[in-house]
Amino acid sequence: MEQTPKSMRLQLGLFGRTNVGKSSFLNYVAKQDIAVTSPVPGTTTDIVEKAMELSPVGPVVFLDTAGVDDASQLSVERLKKTRAVFDRADVFVLIVEPNVWTAFEDSVCAEAKRRDAGCLVVVNKGDVARPSPEFVGACGAAAAGVITCSCLDMAAREACAAEFGKAVAALTEKAKPGDLPLVGDLVPAGGVAVLVVPIDLGAPRGRLILPQVQTIRDALDNDAAIVIVKEREYASLLGKLTVKPDIVVCDSQVVMKMVADTPPDVKCTTFSILFSRSKGDLVTQAAGLGVIGSLRDKDRVLIAEACSHHALEDDIGRVKIPRWLRQFTGADLVIDVSSGRDYPQNLSDYRLVVHCGSCMLTRRETLGRIRLAREAGVAITNYGLCISYLQGVIERVLEPFPAALDALHRNAGNKGRTA
Repeated sequence: MEQTPKSMRLQLGLFGRTNVGKSSFLNYVAKQDIAVTSPVPGTTTDIVEKAMELSPVGPVVFLDTAGVDDASQLSVERLKKTRAVFDRADVFVLIVEPNVWTAFEDSVCAEAKRRDAGCLVVVNKGDVARPSPEFVGACGAAAAGVITCSCLDMAAREACAAEFGKAVAALTEKAKPGDLPLVGDLVPAGGVAVLVVPIDLGAPRGRLILPQVQTIRDALDNDAAIVIVKEREYASLLGKLTVKPDIVVCDSQVVMKMVADTPPDVKCTTFSILFSRSKGDLVTQAAGLGVIGSLRDKDRVLIAEACSHHALEDDIGRVKIPRWLRQFTGADLVIDVSSGRDYPQNLSDYRLVVHCGSCMLTRRETLGRIRLAREAGVAITNYGLCISYLQGVIERVLEPFPAALDALHRNAGNKGRTA
């Protein structure tokens, strides 16, 4: 569990006004000093992340945020980071003081409701004042649950952590939009999936990258067999198989060769397209391809990476996709790159967002980014879809997903923004 990627953990956002004890509660439940605490308001500046095991939930990540009423000199930047956690959190943990409820608490509950996320109120500082029954009842009415505690009461720490874990578990099924299968529903039990995995400069030494590993595990969890091969040996492998594979999945950078080598009656796709479906909204991102043909000089395109990494000389997001877009459209495009969790606020300035596969994001966070693009009236697609479209094989790799293929056809002549 200690090695579970953060993108596969339940995300618990700690929200509240300054100095209500958010960091103290994190330390209290985690049973160790993780976040700096102080009676000085605004002590927490950047988001503090703590991955841990929370019984009976399992692997979680706590996201400790700055106070929603922060009025310090750096409050604008701090609150921007706090708002980013709104789109990331599966469960909103709202820390409050006894008998104090303001417009700030209302705003956090409203953000949770807007995202259909679970909201749990923790009434802290029970050592300072006892919350009235009426206040506890009002908290329970505003959220899906409420617990009371004092982070100074070490004798009650175990009981409080257990109560908190049970309360989160009760919200989990409703709060977490679980990832859809990768290949588990595309391959029958006992079937065969072939993964075409290039080993190039971008491949980590001695291991596979996360999307490939997760696809392997998903197939095994669904009782399918996996055959892994490099692109150069793929055609030869097909001649040695006694049965046709149920599906072939490749890295987007070798999609043209994979499609050329795959028999017409064998379904095929890419890892990135699988992740568009599993982590995001494949239909919406397939529809977003319709804007590419109408891109003109000076139109702005955003390349959105979910992870921060050292860009290689021929980096897929920063070099190859921009080059292919300019070649395909013949336009002098303005292409920006955002990385990590720095998702721009000015999305309406762009005609198109090309997002990575989101293997480092939760599904809720990816859906949140798609929602923000939709609200800004901007088309959004992803790396694998974009590459396959630009290289002329998009219809082939979308065959396993009829709804996405239909969305592509319906938006093929789209000359403006998506709805």
